[in-house]
Amino acid sequence: MVSSSDPSRLSVADKDALISALTARVEALVAHVEALTAEVAALKAENASLREKLGKPPKTPDNSSLPPSKGEKPNRPARAPGRRKGRPGVFRALAANPDRTIEAYTDACPHCRHGLTPADQPAVHAYDHVDLPPIAPVITRVHRHRGVCPCCRRGFSAPAPAGMAPGSPFGSGIAALVLHLHVTQAIGFRRLSRLMAEVFGIAISEGAIANMMARAAPAMTTAAETIAERVRASPVVASDETTARVVGKTWWQWVLLGSTAVRHVIADTRAARVVTDFLKEARPEIWVADRYAGQIGHGAQRQICLAHLLRDAQYAIDEGDAVFAPAFKRLLQRAVAIGRRRDDLADATLRQYRRDLDRRLDQLLAQRPTKPAAARLAKAMRRDRDDLFRFVTRRDVPYTNNGCERALRPSVVFRKVTGCFRSQSGAHLYADIASVIDTAKRQGRSALLAIQGALAGKPVFAPA
Repeated sequence: MVSSSDPSRLSVADKDALISALTARVEALVAHVEALTAEVAALKAENASLREKLGKPPKTPDNSSLPPSKGEKPNRPARAPGRRKGRPGVFRALAANPDRTIEAYTDACPHCRHGLTPADQPAVHAYDHVDLPPIAPVITRVHRHRGVCPCCRRGFSAPAPAGMAPGSPFGSGIAALVLHLHVTQAIGFRRLSRLMAEVFGIAISEGAIANMMARAAPAMTTAAETIAERVRASPVVASDETTARVVGKTWWQWVLLGSTAVRHVIADTRAARVVTDFLKEARPEIWVADRYAGQIGHGAQRQICLAHLLRDAQYAIDEGDAVFAPAFKRLLQRAVAIGRRRDDLADATLRQYRRDLDRRLDQLLAQRPTKPAAARLAKAMRRDRDDLFRFVTRRDVPYTNNGCERALRPSVVFRKVTGCFRSQSGAHLYADIASVIDTAKRQGRSALLAIQGALAGKPVFAPA
């Protein structure tokens, strides 16, 4: 491009060349600006403007599904000076059947050294001393005798003792303990191998632990399928889901909770087909869940989790809504209070409460909030209003799906501690074991006893 600091010194031809070059550059810059303008417009269409984002309240565990661990915890206030008020003492109850009892007597008075007999010491101060004996494995050497029949001259071997078949040297008690520690305590294979060696005196490699898990899988799958059938037969089913990491990829762990059983399912999708495939042809009367689209349509009717709605209402309040959200939150709190008192109320009283809640909801939905979050919430409630208060007159329906969230909490801890499942089969086995443990918990049985029973092929549910 021809250039000069003094255009008056340029010839006519040079000026024409300079004008042409500048014109071409201006056209290129205009085209570039138009392209940037179109890109900015597209970004504005996909996302809210920065000014709008800055005007929104932050997401917290109180106004969203953000877990409590992500929230900022305030500092504990300083304790007031002065002596702390005491509390009544709590003592450990004495064991009903102690293994042994020691009668401790004094031979002489500690003050004057006068000789004493047991008859002089009728009063007793009883307490328990609890300790563990030395932990050591019980090793049983099995000699299977064999020989040749003197009659038919054919070889034979003695049958193996029950529960002591050749192959793996580790019995069902060790297998149940390993599964229990891995699933309930989130102990990885490496640390589990070290723990078994240092605490129980059992040398067991990570590979042996993996083989033990694989041998346990069929029994656990059988027990989990029995649990799944019980969930499908339940008239009320609650569900929820959380992320899981499987072989370095994001999967989803679902929990489906019936009245007497809990089934965990780990799948590579969050889509509704996970629930559809699980239910097969079953269709519960009531489905309890949050407002996630994948949770809709699985039951004849739905009960929305009020805990999620309370957080949504709080977010709308934090955004500045004073028309709909505060009153809606109070209405939900009133409904929860009624739900907590259901067992003490008559059916007629509950029906009256339901009519009152519906009437109050009608009055709220007639209002038109101006804040975006409150407007979205009100629109959703106009659509789903029939799914808010079904629990009031139906006593077997919970008003939240907190039971599902409690069932998923150990799995979230497991994910944070162990990182991920290293195989798909390991993820499915974990879901089966979690199903057995959670179902047994609802029957008042411990996790270890539940695993032992499943490995032994015992019924998951006690006969009626």
